[in-house]
Amino acid sequence: MIVLTGPLKIWANDEGRMHFMSVPEALSAEIRAHALMVRRGFGSVKVEVTLDDVTWRTSVFPSKSSGGYFLPVKIDVMRKACIAAGDEVTVELQLL
Repeated sequence: MIVLTGPLKIWANDEGRMHFMSVPEALSAEIRAHALMVRRGFGSVKVEVTLDDVTWRTSVFPSKSSGGYFLPVKIDVMRKACIAAGDEVTVELQLL
């Protein structure tokens, strides 16, 4: 299990926006090793995420710029967890 604490960030362009958390390179070795065993599109890795009492399944995706991964967070999850962009949050990632 990977425990990650950091800010909930927002990325936007003309087509929309996305909320995400960055998984730093220092915490990404386990994810990278898992990605080699379970090949998926774009190097993504399926995860189960827990934030307080909210649990959901999604994928993390490699970030070329940071060497780590990014974890998208849907609006529905943000509402359930009562969080917003800029909030410092802690999540647990379980690789699937």
